[in-house]
Amino acid sequence: MSVLAPPLPVRRSRKLARWAPYAVLAGSAAFSAGLLALLTTVTIAGLFALTAVSYAVAITTLSRVVEGPRWAKDRLATALVTLAFLLALIPLVSLLAIVVGDGLGGFSWDFLSTDMVGVFGSMTSGGALHAIIGTVYVTGIASLVSIPLGIFTAIYLVEYGQGRLKRGITLLVDVMTGIPSIVAGLFAYTVFLVLFGPAYKSALIGGVALAVLMTPVVIRSVEEMLRLVPNELREASYALGVPKWLTVVKVVLRTSVAGITTGVMISIARVIGETAPLLVTVGIAQNVNWDAFDGRIATLPVFVYRQYAQGGVAADRAWAGALTLIIIVMLLNLIARLVSRYFAPKGAR
Repeated sequence: MSVLAPPLPVRRSRKLARWAPYAVLAGSAAFSAGLLALLTTVTIAGLFALTAVSYAVAITTLSRVVEGPRWAKDRLATALVTLAFLLALIPLVSLLAIVVGDGLGGFSWDFLSTDMVGVFGSMTSGGALHAIIGTVYVTGIASLVSIPLGIFTAIYLVEYGQGRLKRGITLLVDVMTGIPSIVAGLFAYTVFLVLFGPAYKSALIGGVALAVLMTPVVIRSVEEMLRLVPNELREASYALGVPKWLTVVKVVLRTSVAGITTGVMISIARVIGETAPLLVTVGIAQNVNWDAFDGRIATLPVFVYRQYAQGGVAADRAWAGALTLIIIVMLLNLIARLVSRYFAPKGAR
């Protein structure tokens, strides 16, 4: 008759309460504030740094005593990751706070619906309508050039490319990614200088310059999204007799449409605030130019640069123009999310 071994005792691991990290954080902040007040003056940066260090030490020590070394390491890693996230948020939040705080004073409907014709010196009137229209023109031309070119190039590299041609295109895209913006502006200016002469200025030149900067970003982002599509989906489509081009259109692109849209919007946000190439190519204008193919045209980045350089009341218009540019980027991202949500496969919504 076999004798059953007695069951092993169950080891119950102790865990910190959910409120414990918050209590430790509050205690670390109070300790840091008291120490700084005792030794020196209390500053936000100093309080943040000392609180982060004391919290990491305190939560790791407490977790090691109560929960054990494995949980202590987890608590320490969580604290470090959270600290890195907060550090990354500091420049973003400060930038938004400064732009919104300084830009709201000059931001109004009159600012959005008037141009700079007849505005001189310290006059408080004048707006950025001409610059908004110019930004839409230049960015639209750049998007019409670079988005189809970038998507088709990425499809070739992922689905069809092989051999030396693929390696050459990949190398060229890598080189174009690091091109300085002023070089792109000089390139577009030189091309149109040869074709139409030095007197020709238009939004078309600025759109071509921005397209040079935008195309490699589109290619890289779309290429990565296409590589994330599982090969099993492609093979299932081929097994049903669907040709490759239709598989790319109906399966690969539909599956990755959300990521592609996000990548395209990132590329647009990358170039919509460029100033150096537009200073070389389109210049500046005081009135609205509705012709994208002839004449100087104003853009928001150049408008902000020129107004801030003048100082005084013009600096208020510069901050309002910067706020307008951020709002345009935000609206474009919201539209992109709606588009990707509508066209994404049902299972991915």
